[in-house]
Amino acid sequence: MVENMMAWVAVGTAVLGMGLYWILYVVGAAEQRGKRAVELGGGSLSRNQVADNYKQYSAFFEKPKEIEKADKVPKLVDTFYNLVTDIYEWGWGQSFHFSPALPGKSHKEETRLHEEFVADLLKLKPGDRVLDAGCGVGGPMRAIAAHSGANVVGITINDYQVERARSHNKKAGLDRLCEVVCGNFLNMPFADNSFDSVYSIEATCHAPELQDVYSEIYRVLKPGRLYVTYEWVTTPKFKAENSEHVEIIHGIEHGDALPGLRNYKQIVEMASSAGFEVLEERDLALPPAQPWWKRLKMGRLAYYRNHIVIAILSFLGIAPQGVVDVHEMLFKTADYLTRGGETGIFTPMHLMICRKPLQQQQESAEDDE
Repeated sequence: MVENMMAWVAVGTAVLGMGLYWILYVVGAAEQRGKRAVELGGGSLSRNQVADNYKQYSAFFEKPKEIEKADKVPKLVDTFYNLVTDIYEWGWGQSFHFSPALPGKSHKEETRLHEEFVADLLKLKPGDRVLDAGCGVGGPMRAIAAHSGANVVGITINDYQVERARSHNKKAGLDRLCEVVCGNFLNMPFADNSFDSVYSIEATCHAPELQDVYSEIYRVLKPGRLYVTYEWVTTPKFKAENSEHVEIIHGIEHGDALPGLRNYKQIVEMASSAGFEVLEERDLALPPAQPWWKRLKMGRLAYYRNHIVIAILSFLGIAPQGVVDVHEMLFKTADYLTRGGETGIFTPMHLMICRKPLQQQQESAEDDE
């Protein structure tokens, strides 16, 4: 009897061990494994800083006026990406953005096609020098460089993302085409008129003043060339007097380090104020596009699995304290994003195509004379 019990205990232990191995080491990111569960951390933060930084991050949104102070936003965004980058890579992939759902296509293919569309709109070719304003860990950069042969320079405010992006670029064999710089896209370390094209994918929403980042992009873009952006905005369906709408938008802002979502009209006005000619703007999430939030709903079971894994790792001291709280925040944010998509009041893919006028080039030439 005792021998049988011992045998069953041994079998149970073996099964549990294999299950943990599968979850921790085999199950990886949704798109391409870049992180294992046992490697989850806090970016550039030390282990004992994660929990405190999460509390500081949350405190920003407990004081509404605090987030409106432009000088505090870059630090907020940097802290946010220290907290979430590993979780994003593990649970989502190397491209930190949404894509329209396409019948018969995997999430990975949808993501790649959404990124390649940017390259096609810009008419990129080998030899072009292109700026990715807010590049994250470089998923879009690599897809666009591989698709077009252009040289892509990415800028991100977070030094941990620079490290991750450079590592991914090298592993993909694209480090000769992809360069990553740590910096603030509100004050970029690039010369005037130094890029053939610029794009941003769901990144400028982090700017405290959108016109400031548009003006900086305008400065570094060559006259006559294009800037393409996918913007997070509220749609014509958003009603400020609707308490549910307000709750959803505030939830998205809190969970994604946003100083305040703009509406679809404001981005056009701000781009024009920065000097751009706005050639086209439209919401890529509108029908016949399939719901971009479908992936969030499908991932709910994965969330619960991942949350259990993170809780176990945190309990065992493998993952830093505070990572469980960050993961829970992201799950709540996913619900707000889904509700924003289902109600139609929010889109993460409002396309805007802008051109820097050639007139600017002519005026510069006249000034030189």
